Amino acid sequence: MRAIVMLESFTAETLARMQFAFTVSFHIIFPAFSIGVASYLAVLNGLWLKTHDQTYLFLFNYWKKIFAVAFGMGVVSGIVMSYQFGTNWSVFADKTGPILGPLMAYEILSAFFLEAGFLGIALFGRERVGNRLHMFAVCMVAFGTLMSATWILSVNSWMQTPAGYSINDVGQFIPEDWWQIVFNPSFPYRLVHMVLAAYLTTALVVGAVGALHLLRNKADAAARRMFSMAMWMLIVVAPLQIVVGDFHGLNTLEYQPAKVMAMEGHYDSHPEGAPLILFGIPNPEEKRIDYAIQIPKLSSLILKHDLNAPLAGLDTIPDEDEPPVAVIFWSFRIMISLGFAMLGLGVWSLWRRIRGKLYNDDLLKRAAIVMGPMGFVAVLAGWVTTEVGRQPFTVYGLLRTTDSLAPIDAPAVAVSLISFIIVYFFVFGAGTYYILRLMNKPTATSGLEINKGPIRTAQNQFIATTDANLKSGAQGDNRGI
Repeated sequence: MRAIVMLESFTAETLARMQFAFTVSFHIIFPAFSIGVASYLAVLNGLWLKTHDQTYLFLFNYWKKIFAVAFGMGVVSGIVMSYQFGTNWSVFADKTGPILGPLMAYEILSAFFLEAGFLGIALFGRERVGNRLHMFAVCMVAFGTLMSATWILSVNSWMQTPAGYSINDVGQFIPEDWWQIVFNPSFPYRLVHMVLAAYLTTALVVGAVGALHLLRNKADAAARRMFSMAMWMLIVVAPLQIVVGDFHGLNTLEYQPAKVMAMEGHYDSHPEGAPLILFGIPNPEEKRIDYAIQIPKLSSLILKHDLNAPLAGLDTIPDEDEPPVAVIFWSFRIMISLGFAMLGLGVWSLWRRIRGKLYNDDLLKRAAIVMGPMGFVAVLAGWVTTEVGRQPFTVYGLLRTTDSLAPIDAPAVAVSLISFIIVYFFVFGAGTYYILRLMNKPTATSGLEINKGPIRTAQNQFIATTDANLKSGAQGDNRGI
């Protein structure tokens, strides 16, 4: 009761925003993970079919269970968010429904149905349908997760950079050009940025699990394989993500300059080159960054590719249109710092690989374990930067958050928020605990340890040394051949 009374001191708008922020934060981590794991499963299954190396089959069976749980929790958490559009944000739903409604329906009718239709075959159908059709099902699940991300990012990107619309007599956004709506100005950058973030998140988790089991058993062939694949992914995708992030930032500067001003901490305009503020403490009352550690003119070089290029500051933005600087300033720096940490881990692993000590460096493995959850933190920080940076609008520059709220009372939202917090921590806490238990299970079997002979063993030896799950997989392979 005390918590409810305390929450009632907030306005209905603040509580509704807190509720949506809470539910979307839980939701985003599961799709970000399942997008990457689905593609990883497709790669593992394809490599097994091509090489008949049983390590790939073992890893496929190991990670498909984790994927199934994460996928289920992502679906459940996503349903809750859609209901909030009707309960807390009905005005927003009414005004944007003619545009966002069809886009979200397309996501269900195409991407989600594709995933759901092939998921059972991908998880349980190898024996029944044969290897080729099973591989097709696995690819369709992976493609479905990417299609789902495409539609959802199109919806969110339109809210950031609206295009292809008109406004009717009752204030609703009406579609005029669906190509412009779907492929709005920020969509390509945000889609690529998000998909790469999902792959990095998955690579860090896979690398952490591999490192954990290598610390227990350096001869674990499955752990060595997943650790090696994850480190390769980091060294390839991390620098690519930094480049894509730079292009995304330039696009944001063009269409949402106030967001970039808040990210950079530029309260004042800089007519002769803006500094890059590395760290500091935002002071919104005095509109300055206290104790700033900065590099002169570097921000202009990054954003304009010219040391002396002028950059406008928040002093050019009306106070009522200014986003919350402190939140954006720090969330952006968390995301950037973790991005460079991922790159550093990848470079470290490449150096140890070249020296032939990738699997013997315990410090590298421990660093990989520490970095395991950091992909989720970076995704959350990125979404905070994006969504808070759009404030005070739900549709940037056109529809204010205050004008999007349903006619609801603060006590009602407070009760539902408390209920969500309790239920989410029990339900998703249990699901997360189960995933961690699956990850903690040993990966090695006597037939997959490198000191027991070659990994590519004959089928009868493999059946004798692996569990019943792998036995059925190996028999399915014979029938497919």
